[in-house]
Amino acid sequence: MNKLSTVAVSALVGGISAASVFYFAQQNAKPVISAANHQPVQLASYAVPENAINFTSAAEKSVNAVVHVTIEKEVSNFANSGFYDPFQHFFFGQPQQRQQKPAPQVGSGSGVIISEDGYIVTNNHVVDDADEISVTLNDKRKFTAKVIGKDANTDLALLKIDEKGLPFLPYGNSDELRLGEWVLAVGNPFNLTSTVTAGIVSAKARNIQIINEDYPVESFIQTDAAVNPGNSGGAMVNTNGELVGINSAIASTTGSYAGYAFAIPINLARKVVDDLLEFGEVQRAFIGVSITDIDQKLATEKKINVQKGVYVNGLTSGGSAAKAGVKEGDIIYKINDVPINSTSELQEQVARHRPGDKLDVHIKRGNEDVVYAIVLNNKMGNTEPVLKSNSEVIEALGAKFELPSNQEMQRLGIKNGIKVKELEGGKLRSAGIKEGFIITNIDRKSINNVDDIVNALDKKRGGILIEGYYPNGVRSYYGFGL
Repeated sequence: MNKLSTVAVSALVGGISAASVFYFAQQNAKPVISAANHQPVQLASYAVPENAINFTSAAEKSVNAVVHVTIEKEVSNFANSGFYDPFQHFFFGQPQQRQQKPAPQVGSGSGVIISEDGYIVTNNHVVDDADEISVTLNDKRKFTAKVIGKDANTDLALLKIDEKGLPFLPYGNSDELRLGEWVLAVGNPFNLTSTVTAGIVSAKARNIQIINEDYPVESFIQTDAAVNPGNSGGAMVNTNGELVGINSAIASTTGSYAGYAFAIPINLARKVVDDLLEFGEVQRAFIGVSITDIDQKLATEKKINVQKGVYVNGLTSGGSAAKAGVKEGDIIYKINDVPINSTSELQEQVARHRPGDKLDVHIKRGNEDVVYAIVLNNKMGNTEPVLKSNSEVIEALGAKFELPSNQEMQRLGIKNGIKVKELEGGKLRSAGIKEGFIITNIDRKSINNVDDIVNALDKKRGGILIEGYYPNGVRSYYGFGL
């Protein structure tokens, strides 16, 4: 019993001592919060790594050089009428009770200042058909802008405001952009001025078939930077604050950003700007080939053992490529030192050059590699600069002109006029004009040459009245709308 008592007392004293030690230890210990796997949870560190990408410098440079472009154009409305009839307007007048007061239509977009003396690049679709164009800078100053030139085929336009010492973005090199590289989109979406978003380059040389023109050039840079309506014409810049693209389009079923946006490469835009400054028109070069991308189906059908390059499935008779020796079935895989893997890449490379420029075109023909030096032509089949008189006004008419002979003018008793030599699809054919017709007046203005036609119709909107004579002496009048 004495032994049992001793053990019990000892156990009791030991238990009390252990409990006391544990109690005081708990009182002095710091609390530790542990995760389920018993690993201590640490507070998150907000220190920025030294090698982290910083967008602040690029953003600060860009917002001051990106402008808000607003346009106004007059739109005539006619009550109880589904169309505007220029023939009715010129010959009989529109009934006053049916015509309503023209309603101004307002639109907006963005633009990028590219020089300190006020030259601004934007999209053609932002300013097309505008009667008035206003530009608001980031510091709230507002200017009236004039159009230096436009190119619907690349969806670019060049504007000018009268001001000096403006902040501008330096050109970068869009060829050096790499997939996954960070870029910023700067513009005025939904009229929210000076908005900056960031994303990466998702793809290059994208053709999304959005430009509805005869000779479209689509080789877009794709990005996931958020771009919305109003961003059109704004800047895509790299992390150095250099201009590498002009934001132009989004891929969306709703009209708002859905994850993909597209910009015109600045290397292409720069060439268009240079042409507009020098000639007032883009000097579009043609290589004279019809091409298609190489996919598995085509490779199997044509027994092609390479997957790189583009397949030549046709040639323009007398064109640059045909003259140099290119043949149907050839595969173009490089132009100068630039690899070509899609039709959009080839179109972009050719579009960066002017008629008269020489390109080294690398071709695979069977097992043979051939290099041809090809001199590019213009759309007329020569290397001469295309001036304004041969530009979009004449293209819209769809005609070729020549001066009538002195005998023709004497026989008809006229002192001025320009003769319709050939007709293609265009406004004149649609109006009913035939080849051989001599245009003497447009909207009561005397016409002596092609330049007079351009001056009479350039920037003209609405009804047009054309007067003239056929070789048999019949005097005719034609009306149509622009």
